[in-house]
Amino acid sequence: MKSSNDLRTLLNSIDHKGYPAYKGTRGEYSFGDYILSIDHVQGDPFASPSKVSAIISGKQNRLPATLYNQPHKRIALQDHLLRQFSRALEPYTFKAKGSGKSGLISVSRCGQEILERTACTIQPQNGDLKICMEIGFPANGRTINSRELIRILFDFLPDAIHASFYYPKLNHKKIQEVIQLAEDQQYIREQLPKMHLCAFIANGSILPRESGISHRPMRNAIPFQSPSSIEITLELPNRGPIQGLGIPNGITLIVGGGYHGKSTLLKALETGVYNHISGDGREYVITEDSAMKIRAEDGRSIYHTDISLFINDLPNGKDTIAFSTEDASGSTSQAANIVESMEAGTHTFLIDEDTSATNFMIRDELMQRVVHRDKEPITPFIERVRYLYETCGISSVIVAGSSGAYFQMADHIIQMDRYVPLEITGSAKDAAKDFPEIKLPEAPAKNPTFSRIMKPARLGADRGRIKLKTLSKDAFSINRDTVDLRYVEQLMDSEQTTALAYCLLYAETHLFNGKSTLQQVVNTLSNLIQQKGLAALLECDYAKSNLASPRKQEIFACINRYRNL
Repeated sequence: MKSSNDLRTLLNSIDHKGYPAYKGTRGEYSFGDYILSIDHVQGDPFASPSKVSAIISGKQNRLPATLYNQPHKRIALQDHLLRQFSRALEPYTFKAKGSGKSGLISVSRCGQEILERTACTIQPQNGDLKICMEIGFPANGRTINSRELIRILFDFLPDAIHASFYYPKLNHKKIQEVIQLAEDQQYIREQLPKMHLCAFIANGSILPRESGISHRPMRNAIPFQSPSSIEITLELPNRGPIQGLGIPNGITLIVGGGYHGKSTLLKALETGVYNHISGDGREYVITEDSAMKIRAEDGRSIYHTDISLFINDLPNGKDTIAFSTEDASGSTSQAANIVESMEAGTHTFLIDEDTSATNFMIRDELMQRVVHRDKEPITPFIERVRYLYETCGISSVIVAGSSGAYFQMADHIIQMDRYVPLEITGSAKDAAKDFPEIKLPEAPAKNPTFSRIMKPARLGADRGRIKLKTLSKDAFSINRDTVDLRYVEQLMDSEQTTALAYCLLYAETHLFNGKSTLQQVVNTLSNLIQQKGLAALLECDYAKSNLASPRKQEIFACINRYRNL
């Protein structure tokens, strides 16, 4: 392996040369207690920055194995170190001057959620740590300014690395707090199925966010306080006893007036599938891992999905057991979203009437009298919600503000009153007795079939021609095909979207063979990620991107929205 002196000599030799001479710096260099790897060099100073990584052995970083000997602790530690490194780099970015992106030094920007990322990884076997970053190699115009790059690689970067990743120099108390929080969060997740709960919200949690475009907690917000009648206590391994609302499995209805916090509560449950950092306000809002937000999604494509649980006997005679369309209606898309989530192994549906198709959710008595059941192809969700729980084991948490139709079906009813939850199950059930009972279909429901076979790959054999681009958190493209994920609402980070792009690309080039079902494809992808990490998706080295781990549910959702199936 080359030494840091070799790199310095090389950089001095190419100073003032044309920018392409930077390509010769690719490779690994020993900096004594860590290895610097220049993985990809940008084509010019205005292009995407160069990809650089640093590898620190477990013997050098001296991180105790007890901090990363379990996945939830390792992910929390990686997240903490990455945030610390980002703060350490801030004073240095663009301190080296030049054209275009010269002097940029950046790493992944972490949000409020704790996600597994390729930007910082710790090998559980030996504690070896790898950190990936982007650096804009300096130039004047398109002429190399290697003196500025020497400042970055030999002065700025070593200072930030030594301040961020070597255990003797770290704040041990802060790290212990991070690990203890991860242990407590994991404990709650493990208790949910044992206590037959689909979610837990601790008293004192801050659910409202700063704004519609910020995930940080709102200042002076009303802390969450569970109704005493349904409050539970958990004994956490580090924090000790904690009280809060345990939402039982079954059908839970959240009601209340507009702007009283119904959707805010549901949004907290949506993001509760991820752990949150200390100070977020939702550290102890924990939702079972597979929970899926369900909504209408006008215009989405559907491929060979069995929606017959909800839609049958279409006037045009179209098959609903293997239903396909390029432009789904609100009700059809919501039916498909539910069935696809069932296919993905979801155990909890999170539904807000504001983003649902009305004719899919309910059908009142007057409408049933005017338009007879045999003239309506849609079986509304209200007529299937108990079947989904009692037969399929899928709970539902439903926000409703304009219709009391679900009172009869609900097991638990919570009213939000100025962000304060009240348990009103008894009074709501009594009021519902004065209204006609919901009439269920006479024909028994049948479980959807999940036997969709993925067609053989359509991408060309020459992988070098495949262009993959993350457009935002809400979309990516493969060549000319754009996958729209704007309504997959539990995606938190654009790096998750990039990971989904690589998941789809890997599936398209390795797993779509005309024989495997979608479930088999996604299980293979999930096992690959679990065994070899997210970096296994980058084997084709299309862009050396940083990735954040998506859930299995989002992998299903991504493939289901790929119009090239």
